[in-house]
Amino acid sequence: MSEEMRAYGGSVAAVPDRHTVIVSSMASDSHTWNLVYLELLVGELGFDVVNLGACVPDELLESECLSRRPAMLVLSSVNGHGYQDGLRVVQRLRAFEELRALPVVIGGKLGVGGPLTEEETGQLLLAGFDAVFDDHQGAASFRRFAAALPGAGAQLPVRAEGPAV
Repeated sequence: MSEEMRAYGGSVAAVPDRHTVIVSSMASDSHTWNLVYLELLVGELGFDVVNLGACVPDELLESECLSRRPAMLVLSSVNGHGYQDGLRVVQRLRAFEELRALPVVIGGKLGVGGPLTEEETGQLLLAGFDAVFDDHQGAASFRRFAAALPGAGAQLPVRAEGPAV
């Protein structure tokens, strides 16, 4: 993965990387297995993946999105606090003009009382998420969403058919 920067008028601006996806948990979630799974899944779709890991502070999410300018940010939670954390995080991200068009999705176990209600899902979307994938949905709807992004499939290796030499 390359991080291209260009100087313009004395300031440095990140060039959007349409082939990189950031995968992350949020500050209250210490789980990592879900992030490894997502890293593999997103990689299979042809993207380079930056996995920020567990217990990621809001400020780190902001700075990574601003500097890397990814094709998408995928937030995952399995501790049941994804709904609360997600509302806070997406509002902070959308406060940056540079990140308003960034596709941001959230998924996993988002509520402590089971699947989110339609109202809660609507609140996440209204707050700024482009899609919400509660843990009961499976990966198919996420795959369809991600596959529609620019850069999806761009880096899948071409496999030669025939016997190995």
